[in-house]
Order: sequence, then C-alpha cells, then structure tokens
Amino acid sequence: MTGGEGWVLLVFAALFAAALAGGAWLHRKKLERLRSFAAGIGWTYQADAQHLVGRWRGKPFHVGHSRRASHLLAGELDGKQAAAFEYRYTTGHGKNRSTTTYMVCMVALPTALPDLEITNEGLGAKIAKAFGGMDIQFESEEFNRRWRVEARVRKTAHDIVHPRFMELMVAGPPDPIRFEGTDVWTWHLGPIRTEVIHERLTRLSRVVDLVPRHVWQDYGYDPHAGAGRVLDPRSERWNR
Repeated sequence: MTGGEGWVLLVFAALFAAALAGGAWLHRKKLERLRSFAAGIGWTYQADAQHLVGRWRGKPFHVGHSRRASHLLAGELDGKQAAAFEYRYTTGHGKNRSTTTYMVCMVALPTALPDLEITNEGLGAKIAKAFGGMDIQFESEEFNRRWRVEARVRKTAHDIVHPRFMELMVAGPPDPIRFEGTDVWTWHLGPIRTEVIHERLTRLSRVVDLVPRHVWQDYGYDPHAGAGRVLDPRSERWNR
C-alpha cells in the first residue's frame, strides 16, 4: 500500500467514524425530544416497541422483512386509549434493498370489529380495481371518487360508512384508515412527528365516535348501557 492510499483510507475511516458519531447524536436527541413530549402530556414512551411487530395483519404491517417498531408514545385522548409509533420494514436485497418508514397513529376500540380499510382512491387502487379488487360503493359519488373501501363484512361497512362519516372523510385529508380487531389506525410515510400526533389522533377519535350504537351492539358492546367488553382507557394497552 502506498502512502497516498494509506491517507485515503484514513480519511474514509475518519469520515465513517464521524458519520457514526453524528447518527448516534441525532438518535439521542430524538429520544430526549420524544421522552420530553410524552412527559409533557402525561403519556408513556418506549424507544423499543418490537413487541408490536406481528400484532396486526393489515397495512402497513404485512409488507417486507426486517420489520421494526420503535418510539412508542401511548396514553389517553378524549377518554380513549391512543398511541403513535414509528414502523419500518425492508424490501429487496443487496443493491435492490430499500427501507420504508411509517408513522402510525392508533386508537383502541371498545370491542373488536371486522376488518374495514378505507384508502385514498389513487393510481394503485384504480389498478387493483381494474384487476377485480374489491371496492364497495356508497351513495356519495364524491366519496366513491376519493376513497376505496374494502371490508370483511359488507353490511358492517355500510353501517359504519354512513352520510356523516362520508362527510368527515370527504372534508378531511387523504389519510387512510383501517379497523382491525380492537384497533383503528392511520399511517403516513416518514418518521414519527410529534407536531401532528394530536391532529391525527383527534380525527381517529371522531371516526370512532361516528360508529353507530347498533354496530357496537352487533359485536357485543353497548356504549349507552356499558354492557359487553369494555377496555379501560387507563390501561397500558400497547406497552410491553
């Protein structure tokens, strides 16, 4: 090895070490910021939330490999259990390897409901429909143009997606929503951002409030009588 080659290696080694140190510093600052945010609103924070991986079937949890869940914020909002966390997965291998990161916001339901997914009517949805993908139609043409609805139980989907629900969806942002089991959530590309948590969870809370009483009753819970299985909003539902 020549002297010049040695200097080049030393420079690369120094740059690599600096990059590692910078990444570690940014990670520590992120942990501090999220801990401070959680403490300020009376929520809990866990940097490692790997116990959440594999809990759900639907988007964005069923894609890729090397799945990771982290930066879990959990607490109470509007009398409901709520959480936000970062979720990432990898697709491909080698030079085709790519990692995708989502921020997930989630609200607990008082009882389990059948799978219901509402996603923006984009190019992917149009292609899926062209190949026979499910898309339930509703009375509102504007809603049908903007949203694609898939559901395990069609009747329940029609009961939940009533006129007031459609008004909320049409007037709001193009955020996807999925009901699965005792949770409802929305997901967005990018890392967790504390400044949008309240807005997104408040929207999900409104979605839950718009579910008709008879739907809850169909699945064993009466919000008026307090009958059936009720989840304590103070319990640490998502924490390890």
